[in-house]
Amino acid sequence: MRTGTEGTGTMEREVPDGRAARAVGGLGRACARHRFVVIGAWLLLVAALVTCARVAGTPTDNDVSLPGTDAQLVRDLTSSQTTSGSTATVILVAPDGRLDGGARAGVLAATAASLRTVPRVTAVKLPTTAARSLSADGRTALVQVSLDVARRDITPALAHDLTEAARPAADAGVRVLPGALLADVVDRKGGRSGELVGVVVAAVVLALALGGVLGGMLPLLASVLALAASVETIGLAGNATAMPTVATTLATMVGLGVGIDYALFLLSRFRDLAATGLPVPEAIGRAAADSGTAIAFAGVTVAVALGGLGLAGVPILATLAWTSAIAVFFAVLAALTLLPALTSLAGRRLARGGLLLGRLRRALPRRAGGLAEGGPGGGWARQADRVTRRPWLVGGLALVLLALLAAPALDLRIGQLDAGSSPTSTAVRQADDAVTSAFGAGRTATVTVLAQLPTPAAAPGDPRLAALVLALHAEPGVAAVGTPAVVGDGHVVTVPITPTTASSDPATADLVHRVRALRLPDLTVHVGGTTAARADLAARVSDRLPMVIAVVLALSTAVLLLAFRAPLVALKAALMDLISVGAAYGALTAVFSWGWGVTWLGLSGPVPIESYVPLMLFALLFGLSMDYEVFLLTAIQRSWRSTGDNLRSVREGLAATGAVITAAATIMVSVFAGFVPDDDPTIKMFGLGMAFAIAVDATVVRGLLAPATMALLGSVTWWTPRRWARAEPPPTPTPRVIMQSGKILQSGSAGPGADVPT
Repeated sequence: MRTGTEGTGTMEREVPDGRAARAVGGLGRACARHRFVVIGAWLLLVAALVTCARVAGTPTDNDVSLPGTDAQLVRDLTSSQTTSGSTATVILVAPDGRLDGGARAGVLAATAASLRTVPRVTAVKLPTTAARSLSADGRTALVQVSLDVARRDITPALAHDLTEAARPAADAGVRVLPGALLADVVDRKGGRSGELVGVVVAAVVLALALGGVLGGMLPLLASVLALAASVETIGLAGNATAMPTVATTLATMVGLGVGIDYALFLLSRFRDLAATGLPVPEAIGRAAADSGTAIAFAGVTVAVALGGLGLAGVPILATLAWTSAIAVFFAVLAALTLLPALTSLAGRRLARGGLLLGRLRRALPRRAGGLAEGGPGGGWARQADRVTRRPWLVGGLALVLLALLAAPALDLRIGQLDAGSSPTSTAVRQADDAVTSAFGAGRTATVTVLAQLPTPAAAPGDPRLAALVLALHAEPGVAAVGTPAVVGDGHVVTVPITPTTASSDPATADLVHRVRALRLPDLTVHVGGTTAARADLAARVSDRLPMVIAVVLALSTAVLLLAFRAPLVALKAALMDLISVGAAYGALTAVFSWGWGVTWLGLSGPVPIESYVPLMLFALLFGLSMDYEVFLLTAIQRSWRSTGDNLRSVREGLAATGAVITAAATIMVSVFAGFVPDDDPTIKMFGLGMAFAIAVDATVVRGLLAPATMALLGSVTWWTPRRWARAEPPPTPTPRVIMQSGKILQSGSAGPGADVPT
């Protein structure tokens, strides 16, 4: 059986690897030997995916479908009315005077004629006061443009052409704005400078951690190729299923963060092993066996956590889950195959230098009596001493701090965002402000009331429909009721209503529920539309949240049991990750619901927390936080198997991984924070929540609470049931050596459970 070398300062001990470690190590060695084949295969894969995506396209679709809900029933019953095309809106706003008379009497007709000349336009409807497309003062008009392309196929070029076609209005001094659908397309082509800042910060940290430009470039190269493969795969999937725009952005965020982190974990281990004089191929293989196995288990944990979202019964959550899982899969694959191949090309040049993990560690003196057995020195060694010397105090203070950070989460309330939640600089917000100012807050929150009749309606004078219209008019919060429209054979009738409040206002969701509760003779009432669908989404997420959390906890704990075969270790890790998620929820509530610093993020004030964000954030953070836990526990377990000394293992594990985890967390936080400037409030929530949680997890949780808890538990930490213990090698007692100034002060035997005196 192959053995791995465990470095503990002055000695090297042989620590048996598990079956998974041998397999991953063998894969790393094979990729190093056939490096040009592996690199070529990756380049061909990415090139093929990019080519296919350019040919087939990468469409997106933000429509919300939610099987089993009232809104979905309305959508299904009215599907015969839908066409393969779509309807866009061009908004005209006059600074003064009316658009349908006076000096601008011909502006609307000229604008409509110009719009009809644009390719893909099939019809243009002039605005009227009766249709509520012309404001009462005549200054704002909504020009409806019918297109022969679906919503998801509207391109930025088409949106630009439609806006430019309204030149007759612009020449008359009228402000021209793209409507909601076109504005969304316009906003989508905005730049991503914040993400570039995150990548630059990551490159600097990598260069410091891994010894210069070469050390910084390899992880970025591997991560960029993995990210390109995942983004193009997700884009291609949009041709087969509805793909929300947030899916690609979220996958980019996750893929970039974990890809760079995984590369850092593996390369830092390679440098440590290469520094002992091992040949480069062997150092690559052993680094893959150690850190590569941890990376594989961490990736599986993320996938398992995301897989639990399938139980929510929410299609958009399931889509976000598997698209993020694709990004994690390519990140793991690149770390285990492409990175060993690239590392073999760099060879010894990568093993030299290293300001953060090499030179700085060697420059700091070791404290006698601290990590006396010869473990890594420096600041993290001293931190390990402090934590394990006073675990009750350190653990208690960490818990108090985490409780304070998570306290705002007690007031966590989910809702739905609308265009009015976006920054004022965006096209969707400007369009929403113009429509809201002219027609009222509810104009963009129109819902569809559907009535099912046992006998066909005798439209338009059917008394049942008249009773329905009267009942809708009588409902508080209804600004306008449209004309009933008969669908199909007359057994289904739809009536559009306009609320007095915006779609993000809880009062609008209350109106939807009240209308659904209407009981009228010979009528069954349902409510649909985007606003109603989002209200149903919030209700379903709230109902399923406890179940999904419980299942994800159970599955992730099971994965950790397979990895470490220690029940207490698995349970402790799951609880620690839960604490990190609580801190993220607290930050979301304080910033977005309470408004603490929300204007610094580019928003004009507090906004609702999008209904699916907490559940998606839970799965992502639970999986990502487990990366650091697995990496830390792997180092501690290596030392435990070598020494059988729990307290020493905790110290050595924290001292050996503290700098790497700090660098990795700095990278991931900078990458996630780079998405906070995004115009989409949902992306801001994901970016802020994940950056804050990772920062707390890598410092307070992994640096203080986790080692303090393991120190308090003692040797019980690694208790394993007898049936599992037979498959695990017993801890090997190792010599106890305390040195000062190069002289041995004390030596002896450190058996399982023995603590090193300080």
